[in-house]
Amino acid sequence: MKLLLDTHAFLWLNDDVAQLSETVKALCGSGEHEFYLSMASPWEMQIKSQLGKLTLGTCMK
Repeated sequence: MKLLLDTHAFLWLNDDVAQLSETVKALCGSGEHEFYLSMASPWEMQIKSQLGKLTLGTCMK
C-alpha cells in the first residue's frame, strides 16, 4: 500500500513515535508499504524552523 505521511506524522516517526497511533505504528513497522511525503512538508518544516517553532533533530539536518 502507498501511504502519504503528513508533516506531523513524518516528524513523529523520526523523533517521537509515542505520538503516533497504534495503527500508524503497525503500518510503519511492517516493512510492506511505500511511504511518501508531500512536497509541501519540507517547505512547512523550513518555515516553522526559521520562525523558531520547530527544532529539528540531528537526523533531519
